[in-house]
Amino acid sequence: MLNENIKAIRKSKGLSQQELAVKLNVVRQTISKWEQGLSVPDSDMLISLSEALETPVSTLLGETVIASEIDDLKAISAKLEVINLQLAQRKTTWKRILHWLLIALCVVIAAIFAILLALESPYLRWDYGDPETAVLGVGLHSLEWLFVRAAPIILIGAMIGIFLTRKKE
Repeated sequence: MLNENIKAIRKSKGLSQQELAVKLNVVRQTISKWEQGLSVPDSDMLISLSEALETPVSTLLGETVIASEIDDLKAISAKLEVINLQLAQRKTTWKRILHWLLIALCVVIAAIFAILLALESPYLRWDYGDPETAVLGVGLHSLEWLFVRAAPIILIGAMIGIFLTRKKE
């Protein structure tokens, strides 16, 4: 167990046997013997080993750490992959919804223009001597004027948005 833990922790820290040996002022063969289970470090060397690997002595002496570290990394990777897939799907869904909303906006603007053209502004023939008719006529004229001025800009923006949100194959 100790030998497996030394090897696993050394590798997880990205150290070679030689680099660890230099940190501990021993020869590389000593590290190799510890990792093969042919010998064990004394108590002072175990403390130095713990400090060099930045790992508690209890971890070095405990159960094997290889499986748990690899399993933890796999589990984290799997969770991150699922989260990335969910985010990508959410982005695609919102992009599709926005695309169809922009198309609907273009259709609504075109329909309103058609209706305005067909009606030919009937309020222009009203009798504006009556105050109620005058207020309603001015209100309708203001809305039509605002729509005729703003709708082309909105329509162009919606068309650009449709182009940008189209599905690329």
